[in-house]
Amino acid sequence: MNILDEIFGATRNPDALQMTCRAIVVFLIALVLLRISGRRSFGLHTPLDNIITIMLGAVLSRAIVGASDFLPVVASCTALVTIHRLFAYEMVRNRGFSKFIAGEKILLYSEGSFIENNMKKAQVCQEDILEELRKKALTENLEQIDKIYIERNGEVNSVKKRPS
Repeated sequence: MNILDEIFGATRNPDALQMTCRAIVVFLIALVLLRISGRRSFGLHTPLDNIITIMLGAVLSRAIVGASDFLPVVASCTALVTIHRLFAYEMVRNRGFSKFIAGEKILLYSEGSFIENNMKKAQVCQEDILEELRKKALTENLEQIDKIYIERNGEVNSVKKRPS
């Protein structure tokens, strides 16, 4: 046990070498946890996915700097990843649960006009929408656009009109 104390430190004030060793181990643990959590943690960026990313970073950092004991940090992170995985599984199975956790897309523009009530609900203005249109659709010509949505993850996306 003394060798582990020397390598990782038994105190709450680890030295630089001990923090480095802790960081390497925490990196490997985080990698395993994120693989368990699934690809969606860094792919979809829904509120649920952002929460797991932020919380894992915050909690795992406590193990590196010695602010908390190592095993309780790993256990709590494992619990967070398990909850994330269960929520993601339930979101796939249950549309109501998915809507509650991640919300729904909101139609912002249709049939040649902006939908003001939906824009207020999404807290975006016309210039925000046009900015995203320029970035993603590479146009600001609304005559080419059929619909514009704000997605569940906050991205603004457009659907171009079909050629006549």
